[in-house]
Amino acid sequence: MPAPQLLNITVHVMAGMVAMLIGFYQLGNAKGSPAHHRWGRYFCYAGFVVCASAAAGLTLFRFLPNFAVLTVLVLYQLVGGWRSARTRERGPQMIDGAWTVCAMILAGLLVPIVLRAEGANVLVYSSLGALATILAYDAARWLFPRRWFRTLWRYDHSYKLIAALFGMLSALVGNVVRVWQPWSQILPSAIGLATVAFFFFRLSRRDAARSVTATS
Repeated sequence: MPAPQLLNITVHVMAGMVAMLIGFYQLGNAKGSPAHHRWGRYFCYAGFVVCASAAAGLTLFRFLPNFAVLTVLVLYQLVGGWRSARTRERGPQMIDGAWTVCAMILAGLLVPIVLRAEGANVLVYSSLGALATILAYDAARWLFPRRWFRTLWRYDHSYKLIAALFGMLSALVGNVVRVWQPWSQILPSAIGLATVAFFFFRLSRRDAARSVTATS
């Protein structure tokens, strides 16, 4: 293995481990606290290194359709989750719209390449479906009344960053676990969706409690 490829893999693995350790710590960390904000930034920084090294590996050394789609998906989720925490009740801004358009163009260029590549499987199609769904949602939210984002940003932030975390876990399983593929690689995504559902349930209960308090 050439030294540059080995170095890129080392950076990718180390950044991935840091990102996942922080991400799982964040799941149990008090939401909205200064520590949660600080560690959330560290999670995103590590995630950006993961995506950059993955993109370099896919471009310069070996193209794998599964990981190409996961890289775009995780990067889009990371940026989206970061931005939703910054914009909050203001809703999406022009930079968010530009980011969505860029992701749509990249996805449009990537899809025919991925589908023609050897090794495309159910994971590729499920990842493409997840990417298409989140892009469609982000495009549609420009039509939402601005008042919705006072509540909606928390769900958006939670979904995107939790999904990014479990997307990285799915990539790890895809590289390490050699049995029951590709289904073993889909399992982390299924667990991630269950985790998202759990946090959505908690958020909905808190929002209902706030609504009752505000009207009493």
